[in-house]
Amino acid sequence: MEFYPAGGLVRRCRDMNYLSRLRRSAFGFPLFFSFSILLAWTTLRVVLWLKFHPAQTAAGETVKLFLAGFHQDLVMAVIATAALMGLAWLLSSLIALPAGLAGTLARRPWFSAWMRRLFPVMMGLLCMAGVFLLISEWYFFAEFESRFNTVAIDYLIYPQEVFTNIRESYPVPAILAACVTGGLTLCWAGFRWFAPKRGEWSGKQYAQAAGGWVALCAALALTVRSSETSFSNERVVNELAGNGWASAVRAAWTRDLDYTVFYTTLPPLEALSRARRQLGEPGTTFAGLEVTAAPVLTSTGAVDPQQNDAWLSEVRNSLIKKVAGDTSKPRLNVCILLEESLGSEFWGCLGAKKKNGKPQTFTPHMDALAKSDGWLFTHLFADGNRTIRGFEGVFSSIPPLPGDSILARDKTDNVETIARVLKRDGYDTLFLYGGRGTFDNIASYSLRNGWDRLVGQDDYVAPVHTTAWGVSDEDMFHRGIEEMRTLHRTGKPFLVSFMTVSNHLPFTYPAGRIKEDPSAKSRKNAVKYADWALGDFFDRVKKEDYWRDTVFVVIADHGARVYGSETIPMKSYQIPMMIVGPAAAPSPGRIDVLGCQLDVTPTILGLIGRPYESLFFGHNLLEPTAAERSRCLMHHNRSIAIYRDGRQVVFGLNKVMEFREGDPRTGALNPVANPEARFQELMRDGAALFQTADLLYDNRLFRLDGATPVAEAPPARLADGGRNPGP
Repeated sequence: MEFYPAGGLVRRCRDMNYLSRLRRSAFGFPLFFSFSILLAWTTLRVVLWLKFHPAQTAAGETVKLFLAGFHQDLVMAVIATAALMGLAWLLSSLIALPAGLAGTLARRPWFSAWMRRLFPVMMGLLCMAGVFLLISEWYFFAEFESRFNTVAIDYLIYPQEVFTNIRESYPVPAILAACVTGGLTLCWAGFRWFAPKRGEWSGKQYAQAAGGWVALCAALALTVRSSETSFSNERVVNELAGNGWASAVRAAWTRDLDYTVFYTTLPPLEALSRARRQLGEPGTTFAGLEVTAAPVLTSTGAVDPQQNDAWLSEVRNSLIKKVAGDTSKPRLNVCILLEESLGSEFWGCLGAKKKNGKPQTFTPHMDALAKSDGWLFTHLFADGNRTIRGFEGVFSSIPPLPGDSILARDKTDNVETIARVLKRDGYDTLFLYGGRGTFDNIASYSLRNGWDRLVGQDDYVAPVHTTAWGVSDEDMFHRGIEEMRTLHRTGKPFLVSFMTVSNHLPFTYPAGRIKEDPSAKSRKNAVKYADWALGDFFDRVKKEDYWRDTVFVVIADHGARVYGSETIPMKSYQIPMMIVGPAAAPSPGRIDVLGCQLDVTPTILGLIGRPYESLFFGHNLLEPTAAERSRCLMHHNRSIAIYRDGRQVVFGLNKVMEFREGDPRTGALNPVANPEARFQELMRDGAALFQTADLLYDNRLFRLDGATPVAEAPPARLADGGRNPGP
């Protein structure tokens, strides 16, 4: 038996305190931050679960939710710690580099001294940013019932609008105080109790420890699977199981994914044949014959480039629709008012109800207009939950491809739009937007694809009200009325498109328009203002000379917010559309045919009644047999879907399929475990449409080359307001 002096025994016991040794080691510091991050994310998950979990969530799913969530949080906490310390070291090094160079010349260790001072400062700032992201995730989930997703990634590109919106919409002083307090407290505790003392570890040991931590991150990352948080039929349960940082990384990684690799596809000829069959309708023919031969392969089995170009040209020609019409019909003006977030849930004429089931409305002006002047479409769905999804659906009639909208992609400098079609028929075109044209690439999309001019935020003189997103709806509408008056005087027909911004956080508007106080910053009040602005627009425009010669279309870009249990919750995708004006709707009526935003442009062009060519994927909802072809194509995050006859097929990443049935207007779409033949047929039809759209867009073929201009027609001046058939 060995004996130690009293002091030696104490030192021996201290050496045996491995926890204390670990705390003072190079690993104690990152382990402290990993544990703190893990604790914060677990707390957030518990709070989100208490607030947002579906009422009927089973106990087994709740257990899976927290187990999967803990695993995701644990992995991401280790990775986040590496990112936190690595970024702090990099920023400190960049700032200290000039001092380090000076120190080298003076033979003094200035660089090390600067690093010792700067590293804690950078860690403190980054800890504050981490607390900010934690708080932001709460607000993001409250708005979208989702972890950070494609919306969050897209918003990062536009800091001016986003940070202005944050300043005007949220309690910024309290949030900043929480960020500073939480971040500094975390950083102080880490350096006070867990940072190794100077000189205890050599530079080589620190480098080895950093390498080991990075290797640990890589190993843990391999254990994360997206299927781990896709175990429930309830979308919100799956979102609660996820991790915000992991979800954001996945969204960023898949912004420009290869459709054929990640999603269910059909053999090329079957896809093209099915797509062509679905795109046809009475009164249309195709420019080319159906493609019956596959791409030519070389002796090595690769696609022959020259032969492939010829084959792709045949594919496009086989899908170009020639829509019959009458060249003697007047070229009616077109005015499209795309309304921000104005979902059907607010419209009394579309059945808006209180929580107790009693009727209510936030759109009295539009309700009155529907009764007196308009054709109201009652069964229409948005193609996505972002404004740019509404753009591509309404104006380009292209299916919502997974990944980014075509407005955010690099092959959108020449794509089909309603503006291109009408330009070929001699129209002048104008786009009015309340915000900056750079936001969501709206200027690039519109000015490269048929619109002659864009009026953006900087073009409005002395607007009565401005928010984080741009000028108020009334500012834009008043300017638009003047612009249409000027265009009308030229004697040429025109297309004028609007995109409003008032019905968006922070939900502010000019005082005195509605009785509600603008300082309340309420979504419902913003809807009432949007309705008031539309009512004011139509009161004014009815006094204009071009009123009787113009097709006015009011449609939402998407619903107010995403809610519901499904992967793609269709109930929250319901949107209104109303066509107004004596030239188009001489008497009020309701159109109950199922449709989506892809059908808007074909319906407008069908109303005008002149011949045109296009590659549009939508249908004319006013065609007598439109119900036979009705279907909806939609998108949410990285999932896409087709809906028809009460059945929905969802296409997910890694070729995952999901089948549901029900009526989204009255209830949820319930999962189907054993889909019957009609589901399989719907799946193949949906795959064909999405696959064909991706093929056209990815090869820059969603456009017409050398399209023949439509024959001249008399100016659009209808003495009797037109004689279009009623709905």
